[in-house]
This record gives sequence, structure tokens and C-alpha cells, in this order.
Amino acid sequence: MNATLSAKQFGLLLNVDLSSGRCRLSEAPAAAIPYLGGRGFNIWHLYRHLPCGIDPLSPDNLLMFSCGLLTGSPAPASARLHINALSPQTGILGSSNIGGYAGAWLRSHGIASVIVGGKSNKPVYLEISPEGTRLRDASHLWGCDAFETQDLIKRAHPQTPLRILTIGPGGENGVTYAAIISERDHAAGRTGMGLVMGSKNLKAIVITRGEQTHFPAQTPSQRAAVKSYTTKIRQASEYSFFSRYGGAGYIKWANALGIMGSKNYSAIGVNDIEKIDGRQLEPYIVRSSGCYRCPVQCKADLKMRGPKGAQCTRPEFEPIINLGPKCGLDDLDHIIKLDNLCGRLGIDSTSAASALAFAMDLNAKNLLPEDLLGGLDLTWGNASAMELLLHQIVNGEGLGKILRLGVKKAAERIGGGASLYAAHAKGLELSAYHPAAIMGSALGYAVSSRGGDYNNIYASLEYSWTEAEAEKAFGTKEAVNIHSIAAKGRLIRKAVTANIIIDCLGLCKVPALSLLRSFDLGHETELINGLTGQHLTGEDLSELGTEIASLEKRFNIRHAPAEMEDTLPQMFFETAKSEGLTRQNFESMRSEYYDAMGWGNSGIPPGPDDGPVS
Repeated sequence: MNATLSAKQFGLLLNVDLSSGRCRLSEAPAAAIPYLGGRGFNIWHLYRHLPCGIDPLSPDNLLMFSCGLLTGSPAPASARLHINALSPQTGILGSSNIGGYAGAWLRSHGIASVIVGGKSNKPVYLEISPEGTRLRDASHLWGCDAFETQDLIKRAHPQTPLRILTIGPGGENGVTYAAIISERDHAAGRTGMGLVMGSKNLKAIVITRGEQTHFPAQTPSQRAAVKSYTTKIRQASEYSFFSRYGGAGYIKWANALGIMGSKNYSAIGVNDIEKIDGRQLEPYIVRSSGCYRCPVQCKADLKMRGPKGAQCTRPEFEPIINLGPKCGLDDLDHIIKLDNLCGRLGIDSTSAASALAFAMDLNAKNLLPEDLLGGLDLTWGNASAMELLLHQIVNGEGLGKILRLGVKKAAERIGGGASLYAAHAKGLELSAYHPAAIMGSALGYAVSSRGGDYNNIYASLEYSWTEAEAEKAFGTKEAVNIHSIAAKGRLIRKAVTANIIIDCLGLCKVPALSLLRSFDLGHETELINGLTGQHLTGEDLSELGTEIASLEKRFNIRHAPAEMEDTLPQMFFETAKSEGLTRQNFESMRSEYYDAMGWGNSGIPPGPDDGPVS
């Protein structure tokens, strides 16, 4: 790839050894710089430095927080921080991503990546400030929820603005899908990165703003590149709608398109969608907000209905569907309360909601033993039981002690046919779309390097590209027919590589992939070259995305070969129609994807095994 970044442009590495308490800055190796940053740098480093056979909760695991190439720069929507480690939930690559301001403020110190190893002998938090980096005692914070933790730290530094990444009791108490939280409405939720952080006795990372500007837009060409990208976002057809309603505004759309999973995917869609339409929350907005330099500003604080209405944050698309229709709940106030509770407890709302839906489904099918039920009324949509079960999950009590393992492992513990209703891929619970209703996303769930998840593939071109665009890119307009398997392997290859590059750049996927539909990465190539002085092409970035995807898959095969089959649970094939998600059709799509990636019939990427093996 034609990348000529210097080590200074890439940024420094902050190596934190919690066992010794040592924090050390170093330059990035020259061989890592072409991977741009974020997700690309993380897998490059983990592939070469993480030994095989380790327990994800041992001090040997490495937890990485890496800015993308453009994180903290004047580029619009350049807020993202990518987090990786070996996952305690799946045993393969743990991967999550968070917005807000923490990544940009980290980059303002010239730091591209924080690499955390070892384990502290007591709770600590990492402080990064212009005065330096140090570990502080966090014993008084242990046991506090994610919101309380941030409040207490800020009160201790009343004159200093701070950005904080923290865990809640979920990360302290062993929930395999514990999240890392920043502010009230930013979460690195998936694959249990909060539990890895908790296993190291690291309660929080606290960042004050530094003085450096990453790739400052000083020249006319740099300013023009930033202005052009911002203008394109603002001119996108869905910009005003998304800015006004956020992801919550698309609930009716998903239901009308017929892709919404409900009642643990035993059904598609709901009849009373008006009850949970996120657009009705607009009158309760007290403040709109968003991430660093993002023109969309899709977040919102709410003051809920009634004279004693609670202050809370507006849920996004996934939490509304996962805590709502997936669990048979049609009360939007309760969905909001449960979503905010997940943030406070520091657990992934997608996996937590999936665990609740799984338990409710087993209860409806009389497959949940009475001794596990423990008196809980797990009828569909029982919000009070859902709230109680979330607390049980975090506290390791009753049925929650099993559900905190995730649906795959919980089903194995429960037995009696429970595994037939555990909706996951590679041990990670699926997100909102029903795989039997949307073929490309079904394939995406299966081949995703972190397991069953939409945002790791983000195949929105499947329904947002025109037939003419599909014909040009894939040779058939059927590629954008969500019910057809035509060209879906090649379509998902394009989605995978574009998604990876956006994660390497530190940009948000909402503007890039939902609003701009920029799966050819042309807009991003112009932005990178204009701002950094590189001479990259879209083909360069696509090739790098393929290389990183191959590296992630080789990492997974090395660390957990038994967990690495790219497939979906049988529950999604048993009732499929002949034109839809049959086993034969799925395997045809998967074969096409392997071929498009250059992985051969086996799905194993070629390449040297040049990392640690023991």
C-alpha cells in the first residue's frame, strides 16, 4: 500500500504494565504503521504478541485502546477509539468501538494506542494528563456503577475537564459481556472488554485534554478536504432525519422492511410498532449532543413523562429492538429505563437483552427448570422481571449466574434442548436483524470476526444502494434484494473491507456508511489524502481491509479453532423457505464470500503464521 506515514504522524504507544505499575511511552514499529491505526494496528500487535493458550482473564491478556489514523483530527466524526483483547465471552478476538470524546482527548497527548497488560494488586485507574501518566488508587471506586464512578472522579477534580472510560459492577463481578462506558451514552459493549478491564483491577482511564492537534488543517488543501467531507455529510438525504431522531427514528422502518427479530427470533416484526417508535421521544429531549467534531449530533438527553420524570439518555436503534420486540416488550418508557440501567451497570445491552429473550423463550416452551426460574415471572414483556434479572446477572444470583455467561454457554449449562434456541454466532449474541429475513446480514453474522453482530460488518449497502449501483458493482441488481442470495458473498466482502477501514481511520460509521453509503471509500480516500498528504487509492484501502480481515481470521483460528465455524444456529434454517435462508443457500453465499476474499474452499486465509504460538 502506498502509505508514507512517519512514526510521529502515527503517534506514540503507551505501554501500561499493571503488575509492576510501570507506564512507558514508545514509538510504533515501522511495520505497524501501514495498518493506519485503530482496528488495524490492534490486530497487527495482538497477532504478534499475544500467546496462545492463555485465559482471557489472566494477566497475560492484552487490552488495547487505539485511536484511528484520523481520531482527534479536524476531520468530521473522527471520534472513534477501537478496543481489542482476547474475549472472555467467545474465546476469540474481542472487539469493540466507542465514540464520544475520550479517543480525541487521548490523541491530543500524541498517544495513538494504550496497551494494557498485567494485573494490579488493587483497584486502580489510569490518569493521562499533560503532566504525565500515572496509576491512582481506585479502591474507593470499586463497587460503584459506571455513572457514579465518573461523578466521583469529576468531583475530585472540580477545576479540570475530564473524559473517562470506566467499568461498572458488570466488569467487576464476572459478566462475560461487560462493557466499557464513557459519559452516559457511549459504550464499548460487545465481546466483554469491560470484563477484561475488570480482571486487571483497572477501574477507569481518566484523560484530561492535551495541547496537540492531530493533522491540523493548516493549508488550503487540508481545510478543503475537511470542508468537502463535512458538506457531503450535511447534504446526505438522511442527514436531517438522523440528526433529529438518531437511530431511534428507524424502528418503524425496520418493522416495515420485515427484518426485525422479535421474541427471540421466533417471529419477525410486531403489530403494535407505534408504541415503540423512537420519534415520539422528540418532545422529551432536553439536550441534543454527539461525538467529537461530528456534524450529525445524534445523541439526546431526555426528561421522561410525568411530574417526576427521570433524566436519561435516548436509546439507539439496537437497544430499542433488543430490549423491546426481541423480549416481547412494547412499553417505550420501560425500554428506556432498562437501556439506561445496562449503561449504569456496565453491561452490553445487546447481549443482556438476548439473554433475557432466551430465558423468556425457554420459559414459554417449558424448557426452563423450576429451580433455575426461582419464582421469576418470565412471560414475554414483563419489564419488572427483566429489570430484576439484569441485577441477578450482574450480581451472579439465581438464573443470572448462568445467563451472565452468554446464551451459548448458558444453553450448555441448562441442557434439555436449550441450545436449539440460543441465537448466537461464534458465541456472540445476534443483534436486531432477523437473519432469515435479510440474506447479506445473515452471512455477515456468520463470517464476522467477533461473532454474531451487525456493526462489525455494517452491510447497509444491501438495502441502501440502488439497483444501478448494484449492477455496476456486482453485475446484478439482485444484490440489493434482501431476500435474494445473488452476489451476497461479494457484497459482504465489500462491506467487511469498508467497515474495517472506517475502524482503522477512527471515523463513525453512521456518516460514512449509513449517510454517505461510502462502501467504495472514495470520500474517505479524498479526506485522508487531503488531510495527511498521502497518495492512497480506494483499491489500496480495500486491499488493506482484506489483509486485516485475513489477519483477524488467522488470529481466531490460532486461539480457538473449535469455535471458528462461520455458520448460524440451526434454529434459523429449520423453518426457512426454499428461496431464503436454507442451509444450501447459506453455504452458497459463504463459498462466494470465501472466494471473494481469496480464502479458498476452506475459508482459511493464506499467509505465514508469524506470531506467538505458546
